[in-house]
Amino acid sequence: MLFSSIIFIAYFLPLFLALYFLSGKRTATLLTGSTVFYVWGEGEYILLLMALIAVNYAAALWGAGKTSGSSRWILAAVAIDLAVLGIFKYADFAAAILNRLLGANLLPQLHLTLPLGISFFTFQLISYLIDVQRGSVPPERRPLAFATYILMFPHLIAGPIVRYADIRHELTREGRRVRMGLGIQYFLVGLCQKVLIANSVAPLADHAFGLGANINATIAWVGIVAYTLQIYFDFCGYSNMAIGLAFMLGFTFPRNFDYPYAAQSLTDFWRRWHMSLSFWFRDYVYIPLGGNRGGKWRTIANLLVVFLLTGLWHGAAWTFVLWGLFHGMILLAERLWLGRWLKAAPPAVCSCYTLLTVMIGWVLFRSDNLRSAAHYLAAMADFGRFRWPSITAQILMNTQFWTAMACGILFSWPVVAKVLEASGRPQFGRSPHIADQRLDTLCVHPLPIPLLLAGFVLSMAILASSAHNPFLYFRF
Repeated sequence: MLFSSIIFIAYFLPLFLALYFLSGKRTATLLTGSTVFYVWGEGEYILLLMALIAVNYAAALWGAGKTSGSSRWILAAVAIDLAVLGIFKYADFAAAILNRLLGANLLPQLHLTLPLGISFFTFQLISYLIDVQRGSVPPERRPLAFATYILMFPHLIAGPIVRYADIRHELTREGRRVRMGLGIQYFLVGLCQKVLIANSVAPLADHAFGLGANINATIAWVGIVAYTLQIYFDFCGYSNMAIGLAFMLGFTFPRNFDYPYAAQSLTDFWRRWHMSLSFWFRDYVYIPLGGNRGGKWRTIANLLVVFLLTGLWHGAAWTFVLWGLFHGMILLAERLWLGRWLKAAPPAVCSCYTLLTVMIGWVLFRSDNLRSAAHYLAAMADFGRFRWPSITAQILMNTQFWTAMACGILFSWPVVAKVLEASGRPQFGRSPHIADQRLDTLCVHPLPIPLLLAGFVLSMAILASSAHNPFLYFRF
């Protein structure tokens, strides 16, 4: 069930909110509604998720003691979490690699259906266990509260990756503060980003990446710009809807995107893109490996490990592995020498460099295989192959497409925020539980109500008239 669907907006959400506020049992209602939400899309996999919740809940309680060997429970639970993720997501990929190396099909392909949100809820479980082991948070002793933290439907299947420490105080009824107006604003902004921009440019992006060796430079460049906007507004929009739903329920989620296409370097890009994932790898992988404290070569190794894992987190394919390593190598170049050049370069040059690097990476990310990625990159680099678009492409590049492209490019930069700030409109406030202002979702300006209503009506009209409503991060 997509947040950006008629059935969710018109049926599930109103009914759920009514029960949530009228029942008097908000935690139980949230847990029940989240279970229904997940079962709607996954059915029997709810049993797997429930089993993982039980294992991690028990391991945190048993492993939180100070006696020798108490950490074994937590290590065992982390191993179970990673094993489940590995079996469902990487078993076939690993079997294919080993079969090729052995020259025979000795290992079978399991062809398991990937449980929705497995990468997200696995990382949340692991972060909880590690924080308990470090003593950063006490173990949650209420099983219903812990199950609610993991199963909460706003972040369950597509993030942001919410750490237990972020919402621990809000898992009690007294700690929740409902911000309905702010929640509605976030939800409607995310809905417009998803429906009006991402969905509108998606058909041309799909067409471009489906041409294979027949692609020309014109469609290659228009297609990669379209996909660059699609993946950002698709995922950012969904994250904003999740943040808005959380505010409606009395929870405060951290921001997941901070205008990443306005970055002046790839290093800056990763401080702005999918921040809950970037900071997860920083806190639970990069720093424990030693970070940049072990000298140049140790830092290089740590960065490459982190971005190899980042690529694999997104999918079990060589395209994702190469995408992660590509970003890792560029980040290394910026750390070793390129960063000094970027600091001296004009901002416009830095922006062009960053966007071009990110788009090259998106070609690897979006392509079905490495051969398709090579064809696409070759077409982008062959400036002698600019051709007039085909009839199919011309049909897809209609008024709605070009309007979405223009709005997507404009709103990839903090234009609206700057205008509202200049007009003197106050922000909603600051969260006492989120120290980093970049992550604080309360640090936003109220938008004009007529603008939000117009966006909602237009989005609903498009949803009602079109069956094209994909969500990219369901793949991961």
